Amino acid sequence: MVQKAKILLVDDRPENLLALEAILSALDQTLVRASSGEEALKALLTDDFAVILLDVQMPGMDGFETAAHIKRRERTRDIPIIFLTAINHGPHHTFRGYAAGAVDYISKPFDPWVLRAKVSVFVDLYMKNCQLKEQAALLRLQLEGGERSEGEVPKEGAASGLLAELSARLAAVEEQAEALSKQLTDEAADAAAVATAAHLERKLNGLRRALDALEPGTAAPSLPQQG
Repeated sequence: MVQKAKILLVDDRPENLLALEAILSALDQTLVRASSGEEALKALLTDDFAVILLDVQMPGMDGFETAAHIKRRERTRDIPIIFLTAINHGPHHTFRGYAAGAVDYISKPFDPWVLRAKVSVFVDLYMKNCQLKEQAALLRLQLEGGERSEGEVPKEGAASGLLAELSARLAAVEEQAEALSKQLTDEAADAAAVATAAHLERKLNGLRRALDALEPGTAAPSLPQQG
């Protein structure tokens, strides 16, 4: 189930908030009221919003000051703000609204259809952004899971392959050493040659024990005896 987006409505007059709710209810999103700038900032501490409809003329902290606080916070600086104002003091007033970080500036009385359409655009952008974040998070989890698998399973597989290769090479040396020892015995070679062959066999036996001990589930390997 897709989670609804939250829209923050900020106005000090209850009748204005009621009118905004009536206009935006058709969007079927979660509408959150705030009757002051301070209340709006408090709501922004815990919830994520798709867009903020912010009245400019409010007692105490007005819309411009509230917007400035919103834009200073890392958590909320990217939330689009639509300023709503009952009066228009000309280009300078409008410029101040955009300078405060507004994405739009609408004078009252406003066309309900236009306001709803504008808010709908930001809600759609917010929902798409949330979907992208979810997909990115899932992809990251899959990649991390793949890296763990590649770091564990292949690691064990590589170790097993390496042990098999070493065992095969050691077996070939053992076979050659055994053939050499048999040849020396058959030829009645001197004591030095026989002792050297016997020493080689002991080394190979030590390596074999150490290699066998590296197999999973066996005890720690002991080093071949020197001598």
